[in-house]
Amino acid sequence: MATIHFIDGEKGGVGKSLFARVMVQYCIDNKLLYELVEADQSNPDVGAFYPDNHKTAVFSESERKAYEADEIFDLALENSVIVNLPAQVYPTVTDWIERNQILEISGKSKVKIHKWFVCSGGYDSLELFIQSLERFEKKIKHIFVRNFGLCDDWKHIDENQELQDLIKTYKVPVIDFPKFSYRERNILDAKRINFSEAKNYGELGILGKQRLHRFLKQAFEEIEKAKIWNPPAASITPPSEKVDSASSNGKVATKK
Repeated sequence: MATIHFIDGEKGGVGKSLFARVMVQYCIDNKLLYELVEADQSNPDVGAFYPDNHKTAVFSESERKAYEADEIFDLALENSVIVNLPAQVYPTVTDWIERNQILEISGKSKVKIHKWFVCSGGYDSLELFIQSLERFEKKIKHIFVRNFGLCDDWKHIDENQELQDLIKTYKVPVIDFPKFSYRERNILDAKRINFSEAKNYGELGILGKQRLHRFLKQAFEEIEKAKIWNPPAASITPPSEKVDSASSNGKVATKK
């Protein structure tokens, strides 16, 4: 069954784009079929890393543009779709889902919808997650992504009884997205180098490549804890290995 993976967080600056790029790399390294959709038109930074391997979509209140997001569902009839959402898009995405009866149609078409909600640990971020979870209840599977790159102390989240009760009620997987070292991230962002290309990028140096490898390994392990993709095993390419040219700028598709 194919799946729409919304990479959400509602607020800007919570780490959605980096998490989306890691999700794409997870599919590449595990040879999983996927389609990447860049829905952030104001800052399409995920699509920029895969210029030849992404589609665009717009969630808009404008009637003329309201149908552009429909391609996401059409793509999901064939493959899993990773959608990088912009900030403050909850009302328009919700309207698209409800106006088109996406949840009803997805059941008939055997398309699952998952929302990977990236949280910075801030109050607003947490409230938006609760709002989304209560709105869609068990109709959309939520995964709570704690971004340790922005917050390293989640005690206040663990002690939030309302949140913990909701996580238990709706059986929400909770995963910890590791911190990516600033040096390596800045180099990749400045050069618009995706993770496949970075594994053999000389400017990173041996230790930089090792830090990159460790970050991806930890991130992949957390993604697998959610038990959503369920590949046979994470096939993380060591930094010393050559990356196949077919995967350096896009998808390698051999397994569903």
